[in-house]
Amino acid sequence: MKVIEFTEYGGPEVLERKERERPVPQGREVLIQVQAIGVNYADTARREGQYVVDTALPFIPGAEVAGIVVDVGDGVKDAKPGDRVVTLIEAGGYAEYALADERGLISLPSGIDFTAAAALPLQGLSAYHILKTMGRIDNGETVLIHAAAGGVGTLAVQLAKRFGAGKIIATASSEQKRALAKEMGADILIDYTKAGWEEEVLKATGGKGVNLALEMAGGEIFKKTLKCLAPFGRMVIYGAASGEQAKFYPTSLMGKNQSVIGFFLPQIMNKPELLKPSMHELLSLVTEGDLRLTIGGVYPLEEAANVHTLMQSRKTSGKLILVP
Repeated sequence: MKVIEFTEYGGPEVLERKERERPVPQGREVLIQVQAIGVNYADTARREGQYVVDTALPFIPGAEVAGIVVDVGDGVKDAKPGDRVVTLIEAGGYAEYALADERGLISLPSGIDFTAAAALPLQGLSAYHILKTMGRIDNGETVLIHAAAGGVGTLAVQLAKRFGAGKIIATASSEQKRALAKEMGADILIDYTKAGWEEEVLKATGGKGVNLALEMAGGEIFKKTLKCLAPFGRMVIYGAASGEQAKFYPTSLMGKNQSVIGFFLPQIMNKPELLKPSMHELLSLVTEGDLRLTIGGVYPLEEAANVHTLMQSRKTSGKLILVP
């Protein structure tokens, strides 16, 4: 089978097309004929050797796959060949076939195609649980969403509104991206590339600050976002796309009873009682037309290096998809 892998850490150029033996499912594993693969910043972090956990080499990236079950291990209880599924896996998604544990499979409703399905799990579940599980969003609260035109951002804007947010402040780097955030339901639009954007956030809240902030850039963005928090405000950290780790003094949170909370989706994946109900809810929202997926581009698997370059250049909006 065709795969994209890397044998050393580095830029997009380390991604190489290779031929590998098609894996054979064991125990409760299933073999999926991959139809669509979601591309994520976690993939670029893996490639650069900067992921939250170690990445052993050689490595086939790709955690988000949708496709058709074609073979099952001898311990599989429910899945069968022909099932249309979407799932999250630890690695191996940039391939024509991928192994997955049947316990993590989500059956696809007939109204959702594979491209849409691959656009949902990682970023949809992230947006859902950042807002609800970790951020504890409450009715009427003001929410600040950075990179609001990105894969997580576009979904977080919509879900925040659905979860009862009173005001959504969205930041993005271009007029086009801010327009997309507005289309998704954002109330206030801010260009975070301009100096003093944090003052605009405070002005938009009448000086009170935001109740909940979603932060994935790190560095100076983190520090300025911290200044935007209201008393009892929560900031959920789910990445460091800038590559910079911010330093701060934890005691600075004490004066206003503020919280900085980490989010790592694999921990949600380890809790089926959190994972499956939320995924089914997201799929239902998409099927009913209540949650819009923004596909930024669909590319052949062989163009994985180019897709990584595009995504890291901040020139894309929405979800990027690879197809074998």
